[in-house]
Amino acid sequence: MSKHPTVVDYIVQRLAREGITDCFGVAGDFAFKVDDAVVRSERIRWIGCSNELDAAYAADGYARMRGCSMLCTTYAVGELSALNGVMGAKAERSCVFHVVGMPTMRNQRVGKIIHHTLGDGIFQNFANISAQAACVSAVITPDNCAHEMERLIATARAESRPAYILVAGDFAITPVAAADPTPYPKPASGPDLAKAAQAITERIQAARSVAVLPAYTVSRFKLQRSLQALIEALGCPFAVTPMEKGVLSETHAQFAGMYMGGGSSPGVLEAVEAADLVVDAGGVNFNEINTGAYSSRLSPEKLITIEVDHVRIGNRIFNPVQMGDLFELLVKSAPKKFGYSAPRRQAPAKPGGKPSDPITAATLYPRYRDFFKPKDLIVLESGSSNSGTFPLPLPDGAEVQTAPLWGSIGWATGAALGAALADPSRRTILLTGEGSHQLTATAVGTMGRYGLKPIIFVLNNEGYMVERALEADPNCIYNDLAPWNYHALPAALGCQGWFTAKVSTLGELDAALARAAKGDSACYIEVVGGKTDYPAGLAAAHGRLEALYADV
Repeated sequence: MSKHPTVVDYIVQRLAREGITDCFGVAGDFAFKVDDAVVRSERIRWIGCSNELDAAYAADGYARMRGCSMLCTTYAVGELSALNGVMGAKAERSCVFHVVGMPTMRNQRVGKIIHHTLGDGIFQNFANISAQAACVSAVITPDNCAHEMERLIATARAESRPAYILVAGDFAITPVAAADPTPYPKPASGPDLAKAAQAITERIQAARSVAVLPAYTVSRFKLQRSLQALIEALGCPFAVTPMEKGVLSETHAQFAGMYMGGGSSPGVLEAVEAADLVVDAGGVNFNEINTGAYSSRLSPEKLITIEVDHVRIGNRIFNPVQMGDLFELLVKSAPKKFGYSAPRRQAPAKPGGKPSDPITAATLYPRYRDFFKPKDLIVLESGSSNSGTFPLPLPDGAEVQTAPLWGSIGWATGAALGAALADPSRRTILLTGEGSHQLTATAVGTMGRYGLKPIIFVLNNEGYMVERALEADPNCIYNDLAPWNYHALPAALGCQGWFTAKVSTLGELDAALARAAKGDSACYIEVVGGKTDYPAGLAAAHGRLEALYADV
């Protein structure tokens, strides 16, 4: 009898060594062997989700906190249901190990007609589709298991993107041929590292003013301290675009504020667009969300882009250059104290309104601002929730997770599940709108099942507010929704002991916030808002539809 573990046990054990303690998934017969391996593992817990999309979103949220995550689905129907969430993880750089159980090689080799297929006896119809959502993929066999797992893990970690791992049922329970693989080489900087550092140093020394724009990749690769050290060595301002909110502490003395093109404050515009040199630290994605509907005025001639594995200065490319290596080298070689200190922040005015007043965007979001605490984990849905929250100042150590690039609604509810499991020591706050929430609300039941205590705010504003804002006629019927009793969902989904409330006046909202602040239970608060009461960011987008779409 072989002393080596089976293929599925090896996969689970190897992923556990990456710090993964939970596996998100939906059981399926072709994945039973993988599911069994997770269940008998002492290091990874099975987290059963209501559907594969929820599981994929949860895996994304978990990976953002832990650095990587595990997702398990069955062949074809399961993996394809998860695909939108996994593709979003690729776009937003989350390292998700997507393990898919497929029919036995015995059945594949005889072309057996079987369920979850197209009935054509071909079993690789979907492999290329799912592989497109990953940066690396492999069909695992007993012979290649140990070697391929090192390649998969190293590559996915290096890119902070998903890996697609296929394993057939009969191979899954076969012992691996060898369990002592040669470690796969990690990405390393080459001679261009020193050249890039010198070129950047020369530009910094010649500049009268410098600004830094940290990218979301800094968070994905856990390089916040390295970049902060560089910013402090330079003594220059830094600003963040909406996608990067919370990457570095907003209470830092050199934090200039949020940069979103023409929607920025005058002080931020001066610090960023008027600077002689702007360091794009990590590869900021200059999409319409980050640029205030393409209102950014950053001259390419003064932009230095430090990507994950290369540097661009004008038309010069330096590679391979690892971002973390360059940050550390620049701390030593580039310091030129620019002496920037952000203007003293004025204490924000207390939220206005009388207790009997209806809830509006102008009175709701300042209350969220005052509700946030240091070290909170705030998960924002695309649409009105992130638009209204982006401008709010964050307390020290508070972290924001959002997905504006992929922008798949429903993401935040599933991601909040994964993030809360990844770091239960923090208070997890979910802000979402009802249109998004209806896609993935079943994740709330999973939160209750595993004893999590999130604080969930669902904005009920009679449909898809973000869609209403992004077209000329906000009253189109396709932006309406079935009216749910949202605050009744936790009980219906099996959540025990949750505080729930439906609030439509400021007095009711204030009372619910005070109750949620106690922190003794999970909370679910349905907030009734106006149908077209857009936050400022959405209102601005509504006024720039031609710039956004060029066809309105």
